[in-house]
Amino acid sequence: MTLQQMLQWGAGWLKEREVPEADLNAWYLLADCFQMERSDYFLHQEEEADAGKEKKFRQMIEKRGQRIPLEYILGYTEFMGLKFEVDSHVLIPRQDTETLVEQVLHEQKDPDIRLLDLCTGSGCIAISLAVMGGYRDVMAADLSEAALKVAAENADHLLQERRKEGCRFTLRRGDLFEALKPGERFDVLTSNPPYIPTEVVRGLEPEVKDHEPWMALDGTEDGLAFYRRIAHESKAWLNPGACIYLEIGYDQGEAVSRLLEAAGFCNIQVIKDLPGLDRVVRAEIKK
Repeated sequence: MTLQQMLQWGAGWLKEREVPEADLNAWYLLADCFQMERSDYFLHQEEEADAGKEKKFRQMIEKRGQRIPLEYILGYTEFMGLKFEVDSHVLIPRQDTETLVEQVLHEQKDPDIRLLDLCTGSGCIAISLAVMGGYRDVMAADLSEAALKVAAENADHLLQERRKEGCRFTLRRGDLFEALKPGERFDVLTSNPPYIPTEVVRGLEPEVKDHEPWMALDGTEDGLAFYRRIAHESKAWLNPGACIYLEIGYDQGEAVSRLLEAAGFCNIQVIKDLPGLDRVVRAEIKK
């Protein structure tokens, strides 16, 4: 088969299985398999493909036809302009979460602050902040040992230069604040916790409900379980004047704000993402 025939076959296979954006998915898989840009494809589309790579491409297309997420098949995704490795043990980083990172970068200019990221998964929030914010002390925690292995791999290849500059990046395993040691305090807390109500998770597209880690999605019955714990427990681990940034579902801004207000936080704001939906709640501890 030529490259053009392969691409057409792959897109058709995915369309028959009702895979969203079938044409684009087929292209990404072809480009990854053959390590080519669009310009290379147009130059060589009539050429016969290498048999070994054709076999690999067919296998990748068949996996996508099973609704395995594209990012898991590729083994990576882009977040904040950085390439993060991902597998089925971590939630796939999404553009929505960049809103949180950008807000922290906009507000927190002191490189000497101590930053904690809970439910870190792939490490996308913590590592992006360490790379782009120049922060010298970043800790990331997760309950999943498998997720922490992915985060460690991402840190190894994305933080090489920052570590040479003295950045301390630490990974801890534990259930939220149980990962911390007595006496540890932080100036900034970030988290993208599980926040989707259980019944809503069950109705999501197959790529999400059947393949992404349930523990990274399920926020229990009302989606607010982790926010309650963070609001209630976090102040014991934060310095006076510390800021907290939490990703939320589009309809959770008011509820999460109330939880933080009841816990004694002040200057609470709900920040919208690019499409204009509520995406982040930020709050402060009084100095």
